Amino acid sequence: MNREGQKVPEVTFRTRSGNDWKNVSSDHVFKGKTVVVFSLPGAFTPTCSSTHLPRYNELAPTFFANGVDAIVCISVNDAFVMNEWAAGQECQSLTMLPDGNGEFTDGMGMLVDKSDLGFGKRSWRYSMLVKDGVVQKMFVEPQKPGDPFEVSDADTMLAYVAPKAKKPDQVAILTREGCGYCARAKKLLEDLGYDYAEVSLGHKNRSRIVGAITGAGTVPQVFINGQCIGGFDELQAWAKKAA
Repeated sequence: MNREGQKVPEVTFRTRSGNDWKNVSSDHVFKGKTVVVFSLPGAFTPTCSSTHLPRYNELAPTFFANGVDAIVCISVNDAFVMNEWAAGQECQSLTMLPDGNGEFTDGMGMLVDKSDLGFGKRSWRYSMLVKDGVVQKMFVEPQKPGDPFEVSDADTMLAYVAPKAKKPDQVAILTREGCGYCARAKKLLEDLGYDYAEVSLGHKNRSRIVGAITGAGTVPQVFINGQCIGGFDELQAWAKKAA
């Protein structure tokens, strides 16, 4: 069901903060705000964990820089399950909302029967842009068998919200403990404004891992948007050329 132009359902989300229950109303989430919502079939499920959730978290700064106040993940799971899932996921910039009774999802017309998987009633996968409680745009996955994931992704939503927005660079660095050149490379990445992911390798199999991935035998090894830049000297040269 497409609910563009309609208000979101008025429900109370039962969340957990520490050891205490906390009721969160629809008004608290949506009133006076621009909110991106994505809803998925279940916590811990493969597509949700590997792609749907982390990409929204990765693009969150770009969303926020383009007028979005919050990004909300909703699933028909209880608060304990959602909190445990969040603890092991890249979701620091997201608001995780448990729709344990499926009331919000049902009100959106997105509650579906997944009894064949032993899930019971769950949410169909979709995303939407909500302004002051009113649905502006929805991306609903097509009615196909299984769990299609074609249009509710973060990149599709960002293209709608801000078509010309520059996405953050994907930066990673292979390092080892006590490596001076690794420390210098990380400092340079920070000076360049990159939010990088570090993979620290132990002594066991390090040279084989680095060699298999890059063809080199030493660390650091820096990767930017799928390109292997190389070690510290190569990163310096790349930075000067890119400036």
